[in-house]
Amino acid sequence: MPLSPLALLSVALWCAAGGLFAATAFRAAGAVTYVTLADGRQQARALPLVFRVLLPLAPNFRSLFSGESAAKLRADTRAKIVAAGYEGLLSDWEFLSMRILVPLCTAPIWIALVRAASRTSPRLAAMQAPLAALGIGLAALWPSSWLRRAVNTRQQAILRSLPFVLDLLTLSVEAGLDFMTALARCAERPEIDPLTEELLRVVRETQLGSTRRDALRAMASRVSLPEVRSVVGSLVQADELGVSLGSILRIQSEQVRARRFERAEKLANEAPVKLLAPLMLFIFPSVFLVLLGPVIHQMLRTGF
Repeated sequence: MPLSPLALLSVALWCAAGGLFAATAFRAAGAVTYVTLADGRQQARALPLVFRVLLPLAPNFRSLFSGESAAKLRADTRAKIVAAGYEGLLSDWEFLSMRILVPLCTAPIWIALVRAASRTSPRLAAMQAPLAALGIGLAALWPSSWLRRAVNTRQQAILRSLPFVLDLLTLSVEAGLDFMTALARCAERPEIDPLTEELLRVVRETQLGSTRRDALRAMASRVSLPEVRSVVGSLVQADELGVSLGSILRIQSEQVRARRFERAEKLANEAPVKLLAPLMLFIFPSVFLVLLGPVIHQMLRTGF
């Protein structure tokens, strides 16, 4: 049966929209984004593909988060973005817009896939509504989950680097270098990690006129880690009281390493408990099937 002109026009418009979306996604996938470090160097840091595709639509939702009622939400989101290391690439209102755009744009695709799959199975057809709701709910939760993972990944990298940086600072200060000079030397490493980024920013802020205490406190606020807050608090207190920084740095380095070993022991003690569920669900049934399967098969054939 030939299609009507209106149906042909509809198909052509849908094909054009799909081609435009595919071209936008392909261009966004190949785009490389950079963050500018405090010393002027640029480091590649990519946002998720979904964010890069949907970011041009984010200004349409900016008015929803511009009021005073959303000020606390914007501040909390901004702090998480900074802690994740995406400052300058993603603003607070853009991320909040993504929390609306991601489920809004993925819902039609997911619903179409669920409907297509439900035609192949009556069981899937009966679960069509719950599956659609589940997919849309996961899409709505995904931006916040991605940001939490990014923050956690960056914080773990800082925790891994912190004891070695403290050891290097201790050796440099005890060798006679000024604290800020030692900090600048630690930040001159060619390989940039999250802690080096923060040290570069501290050095740059002090060069621009900020006091050492304020720059260190700002770093502790950005990183939002108890270990970094403890080190910064000790350094600020030592600076105020005139205590030797070398001894403070050595004590803090030992404490950070001790907490690191405690976390490792805690994870090691939790491993058997976490392995219990996979063992009960997957390993033990397989072992029982291998061991008892032939016996049960033989008993069924010969009779009890």
